[in-house]
Amino acid sequence: MVRMTLTLDENLVEEAQQMFGASTKRETIQIALIEVVKQRKREIALTHCGKIKLDLSQEQLQSLREQG
Repeated sequence: MVRMTLTLDENLVEEAQQMFGASTKRETIQIALIEVVKQRKREIALTHCGKIKLDLSQEQLQSLREQG
């Protein structure tokens, strides 16, 4: 964990908190960071679409999807 002080747009934080259903600002920021990282990983993966040969079974593929 990293402890830091941030100056953020209060309206944006409140909007995100409502969208995520988070109970605290800390939870809101944590969820938002997780979502951004997941989204960026998907974008990066899409740039490799069709360029990587995978030899995976359906079960292995499903397991990877569940891991996020």
